[in-house]
Amino acid sequence: MSLVRAPLACSLAEPLRGAVAVMGNLDGVHLGHQTLIAEAKKVAEEMGRPLAAVTFEPHPRRVFNPDAPPFLLTPLEVKAELLEEAGCEHIFALPFIPELYKQSPDAFVRGVLAETLGLSGIVTGQDFQFGKDRAGSSETLAKIAGEVGMTYRAIEPVGEGEQKHSSSTARGALREGRPGDAKAVLGRDWFVRGEVVRGRELARTLGFPTANVVLGDVIRPKYGVYACQAVVDGNTHGAVTNIGIRPTVDGKEERLEVHLFDFDGDLYGKTIDCHFIRFIREERKMDGLDALKAQIAKDSEAARAVV
Repeated sequence: MSLVRAPLACSLAEPLRGAVAVMGNLDGVHLGHQTLIAEAKKVAEEMGRPLAAVTFEPHPRRVFNPDAPPFLLTPLEVKAELLEEAGCEHIFALPFIPELYKQSPDAFVRGVLAETLGLSGIVTGQDFQFGKDRAGSSETLAKIAGEVGMTYRAIEPVGEGEQKHSSSTARGALREGRPGDAKAVLGRDWFVRGEVVRGRELARTLGFPTANVVLGDVIRPKYGVYACQAVVDGNTHGAVTNIGIRPTVDGKEERLEVHLFDFDGDLYGKTIDCHFIRFIREERKMDGLDALKAQIAKDSEAARAVV
């Protein structure tokens, strides 16, 4: 897999050209996105072309609303890995800058998709919008793509009943402490990836050493305690996780603290994937450290029963 931060000012090298690409923000690479990828793969195989994905970095919402709370389900590197697992050989990350989003729909299709990326085909959702002021629709894209010789297919939203698979649905489930419902949209457990850094080591003195994981620009699930699975160095461990500000110890900053069951090793500096399985309880202030220790033991028992 090649992750290419595609330039706008010059064309891609020949080995990267000619792909059939699924295009969109693709945040979460959820089941709806996977349907698009499956269709793009079918087209690519019919045409004898490689399969690719075209996405935008940063996410348009971050550009137009820079002060918005973190909302991403998958940072670019994680998204690229998931797209690779789905079969994409190339991931083209277009810079979402004024030079791009102020282009007319015609200029975007002809100049970026056809000339810069050299795509042979495009697959998007039926509701895809693009270009300055989001003036371009799937109908617009179909017309211009036909004029420049690109195959184009638009796919209707998918889901169960009236509930469509979407990034917004997954985000809403996580914000409400429903990781199982997010999984139903994503097709897998939602996880946070981050580096383990040193903390106050207070939990260690209570008999429950935790990995303090750096939270990047990803959505914050509902504060509280979760049963999780932690993946470190390719190994999966059951875990209990707290995300919040730790009111018992007068915490002021957001922390993700992960206690791995039956693990004895040094995690500092390592990367951990924390998969959220089930919400156990809301974060609350305990009456002192003894009460906190007893509650952690209770939370751990509840999490073990799940993972």
